[in-house]
Amino acid sequence: MNAIDLKGRIAVITGGAQGIGMATAQRFLASGASVVLWDRDAARLAQAVSELAAAGPCSGQTVELTDEASVAAATAATLARHGRIDILVNNAGITGGNAPTWQLSPAVWRQVVEVNLIAPFLTCRAVVPQMIAQGYGRIVNIASVAGKEGNPTASHYSASKAGLIGLTKSLGKELATQGVLVNAVAPAAARTAIFDQMAPEHIAYMLGKIPMGRLVDVTEIAGMVAWLASEDCSFSTGAVFDLSGGRATY
Repeated sequence: MNAIDLKGRIAVITGGAQGIGMATAQRFLASGASVVLWDRDAARLAQAVSELAAAGPCSGQTVELTDEASVAAATAATLARHGRIDILVNNAGITGGNAPTWQLSPAVWRQVVEVNLIAPFLTCRAVVPQMIAQGYGRIVNIASVAGKEGNPTASHYSASKAGLIGLTKSLGKELATQGVLVNAVAPAAARTAIFDQMAPEHIAYMLGKIPMGRLVDVTEIAGMVAWLASEDCSFSTGAVFDLSGGRATY
């Protein structure tokens, strides 16, 4: 593992109790950061904090990320405990299952957009003013190659991740002179619990699109997120970094 310096930084990771979020928390702790996991699953959150405790300072906050008041309360609690937030990783996400667009229910569409796009807006809205005030911040949004290409039978997921990419670009420009950098990563498929929401044929479709012939490992995603969250990332903002095994070449 290459060394990335996050010593003394306070990092919030949404959906951090499993998958990409958990791997990112592990990498951040190994890099010297203090980590706060925001997750709505209290039981899984407690287990994750317990597992990570040996690696470094880690705590959890139960948050309903689609609720403005819940996000505001979590932000206030984190600031009260740590004094600041240096890094925000918007990782929490759902797929909403697979079906042709015309067969997806409006309720499912709205839920996917709420979790994958509205929630990152709410967390950024809550955290950014404090980052501006301190003159430093790093925000990393976990998008998807689906947001660039559009996956069939996943229009809700693809659209939500495309929206997250748009949010990244806009917010990055708005904060470009404030010391707060905003970037996104666009991974290909990683084998996490989110696969439980996908049809087997959709998983096969995604794997078949990757020239490397394998899925991305969550530790590979965590490594790129850690660099984007560091001071070494100093002239990239509003950008999208691919982790697609050669699928995205533009």
